This record gives sequence, C-alpha cells and structure tokens, in this order.
Amino acid sequence: MAPEHRSFAPRLTRRRLLAAGAATAGAVLAGSAGTSAAAAGKTLPDVIRLPNGFRPEGITIGGGPCAYLGSLGDGSIYRADLRTGEGSVISAGPGTPSVGLKLDHRGRLFVAGRGQGARVVDARTGEILASYVLTTATPTFANDVFLTPRTAWFTDSYQPVLYALPLGRHGELPDARDVVRVPLSGDWSQVAGEVVNANGITRTPDGSALLVVQSGVGGLHRVNPRTGVTQRVDLGDAAPLTNGDGLLLSGRTLYVVQNRQNAIDVFKLAADGRSGVFQRRITDPLFDVPTTVAAYRGRLYLPNARFTTTPTPQTTYDVISVAM
Repeated sequence: MAPEHRSFAPRLTRRRLLAAGAATAGAVLAGSAGTSAAAAGKTLPDVIRLPNGFRPEGITIGGGPCAYLGSLGDGSIYRADLRTGEGSVISAGPGTPSVGLKLDHRGRLFVAGRGQGARVVDARTGEILASYVLTTATPTFANDVFLTPRTAWFTDSYQPVLYALPLGRHGELPDARDVVRVPLSGDWSQVAGEVVNANGITRTPDGSALLVVQSGVGGLHRVNPRTGVTQRVDLGDAAPLTNGDGLLLSGRTLYVVQNRQNAIDVFKLAADGRSGVFQRRITDPLFDVPTTVAAYRGRLYLPNARFTTTPTPQTTYDVISVAM
C-alpha cells in the first residue's frame, strides 16, 4: 500500500520545477522557431476531425507536430498530425476511460485513468509500459496529470489528494508500491460525494509550487508540493472559474478552460502564483464543451468533449484551434 505522505524536497526543488517549465515552453515554441520553410507557408487546419464515437477529453502535443488524445469511451489513444488533420489510433484502449494525459521527452504518455488509476504508454508503439493503482479509496477519479523532470502529478476529482509518481534520475518509472499520496489542506475545502473537485494542474510561473483548479466551486489553488498545504489564488474581481478544467501556463500567462461555459479565461499571474489579474476571455462558436488545452505555434488546441450531447457510436467529435 502506498504511504500516506512523504517529503518531496529532494525531488521538487525550485530549480527542477523551473526546468520543467523551460522544457514545456521549449516544446510549445519549437514549432515557431524550427518550422521548415515549406511548413511555414501552410495554414494549419482550425478543425481536426476525430473518429465518430471517440469521446475525447485530454490532449497533449509533441514533435511531428502531433497531438495525442485519450478516449473517455474505451481509453484508446489517438494521434493526429496538426499539419494535415489526419490521424489514427496508436494504442487500443483497455476498455476504461483515458482522461488527462501528458507526453514527456522520452516519448511516454502519462495517462489519468479515472477510476482505474494511471498508466504509461509508449507513444511510438502504443505499448502499455506500466499501470498504477493510485488509491484504494472510493470514490476516486484520476482526472489530470502534470509532469516535472522527476515527478508525474495526478489530481483526483473525488478525493482531496494529489498523487505523485517519482521518476528516477534517468526517467525510470517507479514500482507500483512507490505511489505517493499528498493530502490537500490549508484553504482547500473538499465538496463531498461525486462532485468534481481537483481537476486541471500545472505549476506556478517561478516553479515553486503547483496550481490546481477546483471545478465545482470555481477556485484556483496554489499547492505546496511537499506538504499539500493550499492557498486560494487571489484573482481579484474575476468571476469564479466554474467548471474549470484544463490549465496551460505560458510564461506568466495562465489559460483556464471552463468546459460548459465554452470559454477560456486568461490571467496574468504573479511569479509565485499567489495572485493573478484577469486579461480576457476566449470563445469560439465551434466550442462544444472543450475540456483541456495544449499549444503549438501560437495556437491553442482544445478537444470538444460534447458533454451535453448523448454519446453514440455515430456522434462526431473534433479538436478546435484558436489563437493564443
């Protein structure tokens, strides 16, 4: 059984968290800096069609450039070429949902599996490299994931806790028994029952802490990764982040997807993430309950989960691209 809590000071130094941010920013900006002349002359599609019935939720973008999406239906992983919009399933699902996912520089996808914990998938072969039971508590809903150089962090929407998978010095995956639970405390007030609490997760601009959105109450929290103590981020007079879902940090700019609002709220954060100022709201008539967000070449990519539409094998799904 995983221990309830232990210190992460050796792994989560400010320098290492900052390194994670630099790596993420580099991946986002690589397209604009290193795009070939041929690709630069083409317009990337604004809409990427997904297979009927796919039911997307999470998205992450890697080299190629390619987007990877997980299915809430059977958990399959789909890879789409952002230049052409074409794609295919690269990993058949285990029959349980795939929710948030992130790609590391080793070509591994870390996937939140709702009630089934987490798994790691080889993005090249589709092979499942490892699976993890994050908790034996019920109910549980592993929802989103964020990567630092030495840790994969997962949120649980039904339990007031973060889960950490400590990675080895060379990226080695941990054993199943090494899952670490970090209970949330401080300003965090868990809403009981099967209500979506912790959802999207990222880091503060200075890399000193984590940021987690609490969907049901519309709050943004700064989380000490060593202790789990949280502080409500002061967003001034901004409206609550109701149905807050995926988070994306670019420099000091935070993008917060609000799924059923069909909107992205944009904030300029203080370096330590303790406060922020509302900048603007991004909407698009093609949004149909977007959930998470990733970026490439100055564009945001959001999967339409279409939660207000009854899913069938024939239901259409897509990814919408808008300017950052």
